[in-house]
Amino acid sequence: MPQIMPDFSNSVKLKYVKLGYQYFVNNIITLTLIPIMASIFIELIRLGPDEILNLWRRSLHFDIVQILCSSFLIIFIATFYFMSKPRTIYLVDYACFKPPVACRVPFATFMEHSRLILKNNPKSVEFQMRILERSGLGEETSLPPAIHYIPPKPTMEAARGEAELVISSAMDSLFEKTGLKPKDIDILIVNCSLFSPTPSLSAMVINKYKLRSNIMSFNLSGMGCSAGLISIDLARDLLQVHPNSNAVVVSTEIITPNYYQGKERAMLVPNCLFRMGGAAILLSNRKSERCRAKYRLVHVVRTHKGGNDKAYHCVYEEEDKEGKVGISLSKDLMAIAGEALKSNITTIGPLVLPASEQLLFLLTLIGRKIFNPKWKPYIPDFKQAFEHFCIHAGGRAVIDELQKNLQLSAEHVEASRMTLHRFGNTSSSSLWYELNYIESKGRMKRGDRIWQIAFGSGFKCNSAVWKCNRTIMTPLDGPWEDCINRYPVHIPEIVKL
Repeated sequence: MPQIMPDFSNSVKLKYVKLGYQYFVNNIITLTLIPIMASIFIELIRLGPDEILNLWRRSLHFDIVQILCSSFLIIFIATFYFMSKPRTIYLVDYACFKPPVACRVPFATFMEHSRLILKNNPKSVEFQMRILERSGLGEETSLPPAIHYIPPKPTMEAARGEAELVISSAMDSLFEKTGLKPKDIDILIVNCSLFSPTPSLSAMVINKYKLRSNIMSFNLSGMGCSAGLISIDLARDLLQVHPNSNAVVVSTEIITPNYYQGKERAMLVPNCLFRMGGAAILLSNRKSERCRAKYRLVHVVRTHKGGNDKAYHCVYEEEDKEGKVGISLSKDLMAIAGEALKSNITTIGPLVLPASEQLLFLLTLIGRKIFNPKWKPYIPDFKQAFEHFCIHAGGRAVIDELQKNLQLSAEHVEASRMTLHRFGNTSSSSLWYELNYIESKGRMKRGDRIWQIAFGSGFKCNSAVWKCNRTIMTPLDGPWEDCINRYPVHIPEIVKL
């Protein structure tokens, strides 16, 4: 049948209607003030200079007491404001560990070792192969030297050796990039979830670099892949109460003692995903660092679902039936992660979303409550609040779910997918490899906003919001220096092994 009415969706570009709405709501104060200021200006022109001068003289009849009281009040309010204002926290620079070529573990090597280690469990070998085929990892990820042995040698000495290699490499690179001296470090925070020796890893750093005896040091363990942002939050709180200070945060995960050699499928998955990695980050509240600092910390939002039993047990370190220790991943992991993310973005949304998105969300919520509960809930467009997204590269399914739920484009999740492909799941340090990928592509401009999202055992979902302090030149060194020109690469759904 002939179409009587024109197709509205085709005749009007709704995209531009929405852009107009966003511009109007987000700038409503400015748009309201412009006609008011214009009216005042026109009225002043109409009055003339003599009438304006007479009006000014008639209105200014203050005595000395009024002037002194007003001045005192202004000074008091200004002093109170500046003293209560939180200190600005700057991210001066950071460095990521680049694994040596000798530690690389291509698919063929990984599967050959699995067949030799699990020769009595062919089904476990086949299961690992299926996971690896769909993992999103590439051929250049790395495992520590102790895991390359057949069978692996997860000794305490080997684990310490991996920790010294990863942490020292990242710290040395940070010192070189920033010109920071070990004696200039006031606060040291090291987070590593599964390897917690005595003395601690923070003590190891203090010993190696001969840090000051009055340094404030902290060692966070057992807090999962989101511990990196917990460390940032702790550093922020400490920098708020200690003026003129530098804080170094070291985020890593030591793989050596945590390679599972049993046959429980839920515990074999981490073997296929976790790889070597680490990062060292320099934070400061010194005003002198403002010009050279890369980023400014805006918000940190933490969500903990540990009160729920399923959430608490969804990532759980335990022994299998044969007494072998491993990390068990629950089938409910993605659903629990979704609930944690929902709680987190509900908190962070009002802090970062523009007024247009908050108004649409509020109107939809009211409509669902009053008119029709079956209305589809409005998903805020976080692309209006951020230019870049660093989603924890915990696995392909995690990135897929966040891309779908947050309605992100392929470019928005490119850094996360490519980090997973090149370095694997490096736990808490993965966010810094992703940030370095964006910088290496020359995409980071002054004023850009970055959202870092991480998930961890417990179960936790943590977010950090940064604002770029200056346009960042493409770095000539770092973990991506020898391969950034090859990325992005196509990652097939299944890589047949």
